Amino acid sequence: MSVASKHVMGTGMVIGALAFTLIALLIPVQSFGGRASAAASAPAGDDDGAGVLSTAFGPLTPQDRDFIRKVRLAGLWELPAGRQAQERGARPTVRTAGEHLVEGHTELDRRVIEVGGALGVQLPDRPSDQQQGWLNQMTAAQGDEYERVFTQLLRRAHGKVFALVAQIRAQTRNSMVRELANDANTTVLDHISVLEATGLVDFDGLVDATPAPSTVSRPPTK
Repeated sequence: MSVASKHVMGTGMVIGALAFTLIALLIPVQSFGGRASAAASAPAGDDDGAGVLSTAFGPLTPQDRDFIRKVRLAGLWELPAGRQAQERGARPTVRTAGEHLVEGHTELDRRVIEVGGALGVQLPDRPSDQQQGWLNQMTAAQGDEYERVFTQLLRRAHGKVFALVAQIRAQTRNSMVRELANDANTTVLDHISVLEATGLVDFDGLVDATPAPSTVSRPPTK
């Protein structure tokens, strides 16, 4: 084989290798775009199938996106629950708890909308069926029973969220998600404190995380 032939063959191999590399680079980019679209439409609580996405604020995992949606969902039912407690609570401590819920979730809702927009995460715009059921249960309760149902449901929900916030804060590598977790941690801890200050929390009833709202038990009377 002549030197010229070898040179032509070598050049062809180099061009072929470069073309293969270019195709390999383009495939993930196209795939990434498809996954981002799936993430925007996924409901809270689901792995949206988008994998880990690159953002200007660090990697964004399915767990991060699920947390963002859950923060939004929390506000969608706890804000109306807090307003209702302000209006219907007979005890000053219950009205105070309602006030803290409204103030805390108004600010947290503003923050999560900001974070969702910056990271391209589509947020829910209505409570889940379970959350709506809790709101309906509170609306139907009357008098002293209303205050106990309100306090128990909100305290149970905040206990579950508190554990999630700690997990996200420890594991996320996204700076915006970490800041949101910090804000959520402060808000949730405040709400747990004011709910417990009502004196109406049945701590034994918090062990079962998923009982029907109608089974909220009362503390024993003295």
